[in-house]
Amino acid sequence: MDAAAPRSISREHLNALPIRRYEGRVCVVATPGDLEEARADLAQEHLVGLDTETRPAFRKGESHPPALVQVATARAVWLFQLRRTECFPVLAALLSDAHCVKAGVSLKDDLRALKALFPFEEQNLLDLGHAARKAGLQQTGVRNLAGIFLRLRIPKGAKTTNWAVRELSHAQIAYAATDAWACRGLSLEFRRLGMLG
Repeated sequence: MDAAAPRSISREHLNALPIRRYEGRVCVVATPGDLEEARADLAQEHLVGLDTETRPAFRKGESHPPALVQVATARAVWLFQLRRTECFPVLAALLSDAHCVKAGVSLKDDLRALKALFPFEEQNLLDLGHAARKAGLQQTGVRNLAGIFLRLRIPKGAKTTNWAVRELSHAQIAYAATDAWACRGLSLEFRRLGMLG
């Protein structure tokens, strides 16, 4: 890793960075046509950003299954609502694809939760937090890593909203898409800096 690259970021520095949201195409996969388009886009990709969202639990011992999977390609971010079981085969094929890198943070927990919904054998995963730790960084969350390496601030706004709703709000869609897009961008930056060797 470049010795000049910062190893951490303070809250003050993070808050001073410009807020950025993903501004490309976002598709909430809702129709058979959307699903086919997502499948075709994912099939030609060698690297995607991956994230999930789960309805927050506010009581001790309460937990919920994941409600949304976000996948960022070079061309779009696809949002798969997990109440739509027709998405499962497309997601299982992606997660099992040995030729496509799936980059995200804390993927192990996400994958365990997804396996309770549909079966797959994950291949070619890149946990950005793990790569950052190996490079000597203490801060390994998406927001801190995006601040350090992408010089941008991801707004937190919609994190604790109900992700299991039928109709996602504009704020939820923007938040979810930005996280997956940032994971893809971080993977490209880590590769450029030689942090993935």
